[in-house]
Amino acid sequence: MIPEAKLTRLVDRFAAIEAELAAGAGGSAYVKLSKEYAELSPVVEAIAAYRETEHALRDTEALASDSAGDIELRTLAQEEQSALKDRFAHVERELQLRLLPKDAADSSSAIVEIRAGTGGDEAALFASDLLRMYQRYAQLMGWRTEILGLSDSDLGGVKEAVVEVVGQGAYAKLKFESGVHRVQRVPVTEAGGRIHTSAATVAVLPEPEDVDVHVDEKDLRIDVFRASGAGGQHVNKTESAVRITHLPSGIVVAQQDEKSQHKNRARALKILKAKLFEAERARQASARAAERKGLVGSGDRSERIRTYNFPQGRVTDHRINLTLYKLERILSGDELREIVDALVAEDQANRLAELEHEPDR
Repeated sequence: MIPEAKLTRLVDRFAAIEAELAAGAGGSAYVKLSKEYAELSPVVEAIAAYRETEHALRDTEALASDSAGDIELRTLAQEEQSALKDRFAHVERELQLRLLPKDAADSSSAIVEIRAGTGGDEAALFASDLLRMYQRYAQLMGWRTEILGLSDSDLGGVKEAVVEVVGQGAYAKLKFESGVHRVQRVPVTEAGGRIHTSAATVAVLPEPEDVDVHVDEKDLRIDVFRASGAGGQHVNKTESAVRITHLPSGIVVAQQDEKSQHKNRARALKILKAKLFEAERARQASARAAERKGLVGSGDRSERIRTYNFPQGRVTDHRINLTLYKLERILSGDELREIVDALVAEDQANRLAELEHEPDR
C-alpha cells in the first residue's frame, strides 16, 4: 500500500500551487509554479482514481463478507469484488509510476550527437543510417528536428552529425540511445562479400531552457574563421565559421554550416549550453553516493549498447537482452519505438523495485 501521508502531502502541495497561481504570481515564480503544476496534475489525478477505487473496494468487501446482510446484495458484491481488485491493482501501479522520482530533464527537448567510430567509410555510412533512423522516429513522435551540424564523408556517409530534436519529452525517450551502436554487414566497398563490424557513437543531451543555464560572456572566447570544405567563393571570402571556448570548463564548440556568422554563433551557443547542462548533471550524479545503476546501463557513450546484424536481420539491445528480427523496420525508424518503449519500461520497473525497498520520507 502507498503511504497515505505521502499522498496527502502531494495533494496539499498541488492545492497550494493553485492558490498561488490564482493570486497572480508573476515572472520567474509563475514559470516555476506552472511547471510544477503541470508535473503534479497527472499525479493528483492518479491519486484521486486510487483513493476512489480503494474506497469502492473496501465498501464492496464489507458487503461481500456481511453474513447478516441481504443475500442478493452480498452475491452482487462478491461478483463485483473481483473486477474491483483488478482495477485497484491497475490504478495502484499507475500511481506508483507517477510517484517515481523524475529526472528534471525528462520533459526537455534533446540534442543528439552521432559520430562515426571504428570502421572507416562503412562506419560513416552506418552513422548516416542512424541519423535517418532518429529523424524518422522523431517525425512519428510528432517532434521537430533540425540539423545543427553535419560533416559528410566521401561516400555519402556522415562523419559527425548534431541534431536538435524539439518536442515535449524527447529527452526522456531518447536518452537511452547514448552509447556505442555496432553494425555487422557486408560493406558496399567489399568485393569479397565478407561481413565487417563497424560502429558509431551516439550521445544524447537534454536541451536546457535559458533559465537552466547561465553563461557569462566573460567566460567565453569566441573565434571566427573561414569555413572549410565545399562552399565556393563564400567560403574563401567570409569568416562566417565560429568557435566558442568556455574557459572555465575547457569545452569547445565550433559551427560552420550556416553562411551567417550570427546563425553559427547562435547554434554553437545552444550546443555549448547543452554540454554545460549535462556536465553539471553528471557532476551532481557522481556526487551522490547511492547513484542508481539499473539494467539499462549507465548511458555512458563508451558502452556498447546495441548490435544491428544484417546477415541475420536482427537487432539486439544488450542492456535488456532484447532481440527483434525486424532490422530494416527498426533502422528505418518505423519500429524503433518498440525498443525505446522496452527500455523505458525496464527503467521504470527497476526504479519501482528500488522504491519499494526505501522508507517513506
